[in-house]
Amino acid sequence: MGLPFTCIPSEVDESFDPSMEARSAAEELALRKVKKVLSDLRDEDITWVFGADTLITLDGKYYDKPTDRNDATNILRSLQGRTHKVISGLALYSPRSQKFDCRSVESDVSFAPITENEIEWYLKKGEWEGVAGGYQIQSLASCFITGITGSFSSIMGLPLREFYVMLRNNGYPYGG
Repeated sequence: MGLPFTCIPSEVDESFDPSMEARSAAEELALRKVKKVLSDLRDEDITWVFGADTLITLDGKYYDKPTDRNDATNILRSLQGRTHKVISGLALYSPRSQKFDCRSVESDVSFAPITENEIEWYLKKGEWEGVAGGYQIQSLASCFITGITGSFSSIMGLPLREFYVMLRNNGYPYGG
């Protein structure tokens, strides 16, 4: 039996000051999502609300979700043959304490050199759409990954260990 969560999509402004430190920016974006959901709930009973966001950075530059296929091509060209950082920001609202808990997890991902033909093959699969950095490590992009340091689940977008610790530390009622 899984956790009793409901996904409530809320449009949130994901822009941020690029001079912000990456971990702070990721946490801020996750917190915005939680606050947006809380404001959308209005007078309803407030329950646990969780938000997450993932940022990718290399050499001080942020790589967001590609805006189009050309952007995805350029992002993959930039990442290939190099190691970049993946930062997942987390925010949890606890109805018990009525407080927010924000954290982040940083991992390193190393890409092998990738040929133009490999980039084209990957882009045709469509996995680049809607994901930070234009790739999904848990799918076909794993062919290009030579190593990771940190949390695999965080690179996928949700650091499960940290999420569990947040829930535990904030009194989530496991098993009753």
